[in-house]
Amino acid sequence: MKLLVTGGAGFIGSNFIHYWLEHHPDDYIINLDALTYAGNLDNLSAIEGYPNYQFVHGDICDVKLVNQIVPEVDIIVHFAAESHVDRSILNSADFIKTNVEGTRVLLEAAKNNGLKRFHHVSTDEVFGALAFDSPKFTEKTPYDPRSPYSASKAASDHLVRAYYHTYGLPITISNCSNNYGPYQYPEKLIPLFITNLIAGKKVTVYGEGQNIRDWIYVDDHNRGLDLILEKGKIGETYCLGGNSERSNLEITRDILTLMGRGEEMIDYVTDRPGHDLRYAIDFSKIQQDLGFTPLISFSEGLASTVNWYKNNKNWWEKIKK
Repeated sequence: MKLLVTGGAGFIGSNFIHYWLEHHPDDYIINLDALTYAGNLDNLSAIEGYPNYQFVHGDICDVKLVNQIVPEVDIIVHFAAESHVDRSILNSADFIKTNVEGTRVLLEAAKNNGLKRFHHVSTDEVFGALAFDSPKFTEKTPYDPRSPYSASKAASDHLVRAYYHTYGLPITISNCSNNYGPYQYPEKLIPLFITNLIAGKKVTVYGEGQNIRDWIYVDDHNRGLDLILEKGKIGETYCLGGNSERSNLEITRDILTLMGRGEEMIDYVTDRPGHDLRYAIDFSKIQQDLGFTPLISFSEGLASTVNWYKNNKNWWEKIKK
């Protein structure tokens, strides 16, 4: 098979490419990435020159370029997105352009070229926020996005489904909980806190740190995507979670413990606007239908992630400068 991976120089996309080439060595991957601030070819230096891998520097909104590439491939795995909530609050324009218009350009090219599959990688944030005692998100949870980022992802999800219902495009969608692991851009909570502490800086916690997220190690996410691409039903959505709900303060304390630091390194700051209280994923559908279950516990994954950032200072120091 020949895959087009969009946003393959980003955190999850680059981990997916490593995963896929390891587990499907006969497949060929084209990585299309605009190399915005979060795209980093250092994430893929280990496979540079690999015969089954090709990098194309370009924007998913570039209609001409996309239509040159798509006829060559069998499957699109669509990761490319602006994804940082804080940035979307400051300026939503790039989020609408990339996440909505970029997805439309890809869908149109896929429709016109008879692709075997279009898989769209989305987020649990499209479902809104949960109370502490609310049931977890499922594939049937109504959409209720609460930030410009999540609204743009919700719009892209709706577009993908519309192309399935209107044109018969063979699509699948996954809505995933918070990912963590190697190569994550150090603006996100876990790598930001780890790299700050390595550098001797404090970590900033919004409000009282009570906001809860469900966390999944990035390779567990990629195993889920592999199962969806192999056995997922066309037109279906699958929620992917890690069964690891943690408050931001719990995660902060876990990181401090792993790094031998105390709570004097926490700086509590004013909460951000519209900060959703809790996200949690019920992944029973993909567990029952496709046999998915996360293999890496949060404690194991977090310890591995801390060690990766300790051992790869050259990777993140360049970014933070």
